[in-house]
Amino acid sequence: MLILAGLGNPGARYAANRHNIGAMAVDAIARRWGFGPERSRFQSLARTGEIPTPDGAVKTLILKPQTYYNESGRAVGEALKFFKLTPADLVVFYDEIDLAPGRFRMKTGGGAAGNNGIRSVTARVGPDFRRARLGTGHPGHKDLVHGHVLSDFHKADLKWVEPLLAACADALPLLAVGEDEKYQAEVMRLAPAEKADPRKLARGE
Repeated sequence: MLILAGLGNPGARYAANRHNIGAMAVDAIARRWGFGPERSRFQSLARTGEIPTPDGAVKTLILKPQTYYNESGRAVGEALKFFKLTPADLVVFYDEIDLAPGRFRMKTGGGAAGNNGIRSVTARVGPDFRRARLGTGHPGHKDLVHGHVLSDFHKADLKWVEPLLAACADALPLLAVGEDEKYQAEVMRLAPAEKADPRKLARGE
């Protein structure tokens, strides 16, 4: 079994925030692969489904924690414990300000790099879970980060946000069989990101 957790803040107020791109990604996955309806479970909105692979389908649980971003580990840890799974069975999708907009990287383990949602998950399940990092860009100064992540994507951003979310969903069978590097490569092939212009990033564009 696989758990896909998409980080974000609950409610319509935050739904289009950069901080919620992880939740947007798992929503795209649920739509693409025909997951069941959302229901409240594990302090989250949860959906179940299966991901087809060459060796058979992988049962998958999608979670959108409703605990607010910085407490995401409470929800994720509860689900992992209930199903008696290991961190290797968990993939967390989340926004990464240290990646240029539209960039995508997979990694397993490591530190939180200042991300309080990842710090919370680490505190509950340890650091060795799989991480799907969706680049949203840095505003250029640390004092601007809070406002940046809690602001909505601009209309112009949709030209890379929508293809990136679709690619995360379309390439998912690779992730389901543990081929994280191939998954990363396929996502970037399907949704190639433009090279970031540091001057635009510094201006918050």
